[in-house]
Amino acid sequence: MANKDYVKRGRSPKKATKKTTKKKGAKQPMSNGSTPWKAVAVAALLVMVFGYALYFLNDSPEPEKAPVTEVVPVKPKKTTSTEDIPPLPEEQWSYMDELPNKEITVEQKELKVSEIPYIMQCGAYKNRSQAEERKMNIAFQGITSTVRHAEGSSWYKVVLGPYKFKRDAEKDRHKLQRAKIEPCAIWKDQ
Repeated sequence: MANKDYVKRGRSPKKATKKTTKKKGAKQPMSNGSTPWKAVAVAALLVMVFGYALYFLNDSPEPEKAPVTEVVPVKPKKTTSTEDIPPLPEEQWSYMDELPNKEITVEQKELKVSEIPYIMQCGAYKNRSQAEERKMNIAFQGITSTVRHAEGSSWYKVVLGPYKFKRDAEKDRHKLQRAKIEPCAIWKDQ
C-alpha cells in the first residue's frame, strides 16, 4: 500500500471555471430567479394602512370649545373666636376609677391524682442497641428513660416515667418533639 503524505502532496490543481464578464451598469440576476413578492405585498399593505390613518385623522371633527363660565368672587368667612367654640364633652367612663380597686379571684381546680401512674413510650425496637441509642438521645434533652424488654416477645421499649399527672408527661413529650424525637405515646401503666 502506498504511503500517502497529504502535506507534501500539496493542493490539488484548480478546475477550469467559466469566466464571467461584468458589464458596467448591468444588474446581476437574483440567485433564485424570483421576485420577493411577499416583501412587496407587505410594503404595499403598510403604505395603504398609513394612508388610511392619515385620511382618518384629516376627516375627524374638530373638538367643541368649552363654554365660558363667569368667575364669581368668593367672600371670605368670618374667623371664629374662642368664645364660639363649644366646651369639651365630659368623660362618661368610670373604668379608670374602678380598675385600681378591682380584685380578681381565680379558683384553682384540684388536680386528680390517679391511682395508676402515666408512662410515655418513645419507641419499640427489635435490637437492644437501637433502643439504647434512643435512650441516649432522650438523655441529651435532660430526661431519664429506661429500656424494658417486653415479656414474651423480642421487642425493646424505651419508656419514660412513671408520671403522677398526665400534664407532666405532656410537658416532656413537647420537649422531645422540639428536639425532633418522635413519636411518643402516653398511657396509663398496667
